[in-house]
Amino acid sequence: MPKLTIDGIEIEVEPGTSILQACEQLGIEIPRFCYHERLSVPANCRMCLVEMERAPKPVAACAMPCGDGMVVKTNTELVHKARKGVMEFLLINHPLDCPICDQGGECDLQDQAMAYGFDRGRYGENKRAVQDKYMGPLIRTEMTRCIHCTRCIRFVNEIAGVPDLGAVNRGEHMEITTFVEKAIGSELSGNLADVCPVGALLSKPYAFTARPWELRKTETVDVLDAVGSNIRVDTRGPEVMRVLPRVNEDVNEEWIADKTRFAYDGLKRQRLDRPYVRKDGKLQPATWAEAFQAIAAKVKGVPGNRIAAIAGDLADTESMLALKELMAGLGSANIDCRQDGALFDTSARAGYLFNSGIAGIERADVILLVGTNPRWEATIVNARIRKRYLMGGLKVAVVGEARELTYPYSHLGTGAGALQQLVDGTHAFADVLRGAKNPMVILGAGAFRRKDGAAVQAAVRKLAETFNVVQDGWNGFNVLHTAASRVGGLDIGFLPGEGGRGTAGIVEGAGKGEIDVVYLLGADEIDTAALGNAFVVYQGHHGDKGAHRADVILPGAAYTEKNALYVNTEGRPQQARLATFPPGEAREDWKILRALSEQLGHKLPYDSLTQIRRRLAEVNPVFAAVGTVTPAPWAPFGVEGLVDDSPFFSSVANYYMTDPISRASVTMARCAETFVKPAVKPAESAQERTGTHG
Repeated sequence: MPKLTIDGIEIEVEPGTSILQACEQLGIEIPRFCYHERLSVPANCRMCLVEMERAPKPVAACAMPCGDGMVVKTNTELVHKARKGVMEFLLINHPLDCPICDQGGECDLQDQAMAYGFDRGRYGENKRAVQDKYMGPLIRTEMTRCIHCTRCIRFVNEIAGVPDLGAVNRGEHMEITTFVEKAIGSELSGNLADVCPVGALLSKPYAFTARPWELRKTETVDVLDAVGSNIRVDTRGPEVMRVLPRVNEDVNEEWIADKTRFAYDGLKRQRLDRPYVRKDGKLQPATWAEAFQAIAAKVKGVPGNRIAAIAGDLADTESMLALKELMAGLGSANIDCRQDGALFDTSARAGYLFNSGIAGIERADVILLVGTNPRWEATIVNARIRKRYLMGGLKVAVVGEARELTYPYSHLGTGAGALQQLVDGTHAFADVLRGAKNPMVILGAGAFRRKDGAAVQAAVRKLAETFNVVQDGWNGFNVLHTAASRVGGLDIGFLPGEGGRGTAGIVEGAGKGEIDVVYLLGADEIDTAALGNAFVVYQGHHGDKGAHRADVILPGAAYTEKNALYVNTEGRPQQARLATFPPGEAREDWKILRALSEQLGHKLPYDSLTQIRRRLAEVNPVFAAVGTVTPAPWAPFGVEGLVDDSPFFSSVANYYMTDPISRASVTMARCAETFVKPAVKPAESAQERTGTHG
């Protein structure tokens, strides 16, 4: 390993480490604009110049690998003069927009001009002007501010995998453009506002709404998919102003999906802020006491087997535990957290987790996707697969719909017949799996929505055991969920008890008059019209499908308005924190259930968040280790049976509208109009665009 001296300090580094990275290890700050630790190194801004002995001129620290015996100086007169010169050139054509620029206060150029630049300018010529570019409903452009660092181009090409941006012309005539005017067709495009070191690319929905020093910042997690991306929610008063990513190398690195970032405007629209009770066929505003009395009057005397509860995709674990124990007190075993009707065996925890972990994707050498479109179901997981593809040596195959992913793949077939051929070892791709060192199978949530979902689960388990997908130190069997509440609900056992009904049975029973009371905990994706004459209690935060059918509405809190635990698809419990208070009379969900339980005569045994979390850890010890993944032991699961050869379909038909929050979002509606509504090309064309065929 090379040894070098930086500012008189000797350091030994890994081969291939750049001088800039070595300086960071020593805590020495090196200014930079074009360099980004997750992107390729272009060395085109020259801001990171340092002095090196025996070098004829200053060298770019980001692009110079460390060598044995190097002597580097970062704090000499030559270095200071070089940095001031570079900064002066960068500012020749940069406009004086700081007072009105949305990036003001968070601008790398602004900060580094103060720290490393001259205290005055020497140029009096006119500055250039560049026409702004259209990049879709999410990114606002002020291209006159662009300093040609090319971070955006490298991000779109390398991380997002959608080559929609590039540079034309040279010198001061160079422009970053989409070539043909179009929206950037990536579900990660919002990250462009983060990687841009100046105010050239901005968040269009957030533009001109707030300054960073006005905002209260809360670290929490996203719940609009099952990845559990770590985010920061910035609020001003009662309103969420923006959502930004937090770094978590094991989950989302430093990226977040566009839905995570931009659906926040749905938090202030169509909100439920007071209880309602249906009287004379119409929902009328009511007090909490009146709402509880209406529920108690209906539940009184109803046998437990005629009461049911369904938890929605955004429900937190504490509220599901409270609802489960309230239903148990009422004598009901009719509960389910799988509102999409997914059928799979939950007897072994390894059978419903993303066992390798999201970061484990980087260790895989073969990935088989079954019944999933990760680009829409879990954008961050798809980005991690692309990252692994760019490392080289990865083979990807798909059983299911041929969609445009951001990496090449072999399409093995749309139906379960191809899966069965793999299990039997008769498919050509079986040899690829057999020769893999760390093979991985990702089974999508859509595969469980079929009637043979449990048989598909068993078939994939058999495939995993046959092809060494599960071995010492490696478990490549992965289930990719789409609902933030799903794994938490399964971990606490929010499932039909002995003789109980699942979601389909509850809906059918209500339609036939066999279920009298249905409690919907934010469940909006079921067929509410099929609930017949059942008395429906809806507890949630948006006036979505469930609320329209309800006889009593109890206003709950959204994920930014409560302290709650969510378990992501890996089985990692993470804490969502209260960033702003619920509107009006809305309350945190577990508190509503605790208050209701007292009215129903089955008082729940916890009065504080600490107590209910202690109860969670008693139910399942995984909740005692917040932020970490508890490995699940491998055990038999699934139901052996005939797998139907019908095609697999993704569980997400419209990426931008999958839940009550995103459906209430104006920004997500614009995205759906831009990206989803245009005619979808045939599957054959998608196959051609991947460059591979089965």
